[in-house]
Amino acid sequence: MQSVRRAIARRHLAHLETPKLPFGRIRLHWEPASPAGWDVTAHLGLATTEVHLATWSAVPNDWPRLIRPTLHEVLGLCAALDLSNRLAQV
Repeated sequence: MQSVRRAIARRHLAHLETPKLPFGRIRLHWEPASPAGWDVTAHLGLATTEVHLATWSAVPNDWPRLIRPTLHEVLGLCAALDLSNRLAQV
């Protein structure tokens, strides 16, 4: 139980030490999963905050291929939102 608490504390501290993500940027964090594969977490930068986008647990070694469609779609939505905000200001 104590090792779980330490792991949670490390993740919390790592999140506090990272700089704020700009709008539309995605931060990925991956670490080995037990017994095999990877735990991958994605955060998305918004205008005023950073949000948890997704977590993929124990994904295989080819995890970039698995998560790419999700990230591509989110980046496209951010670009559309940015464009609509710019057009609304005209």
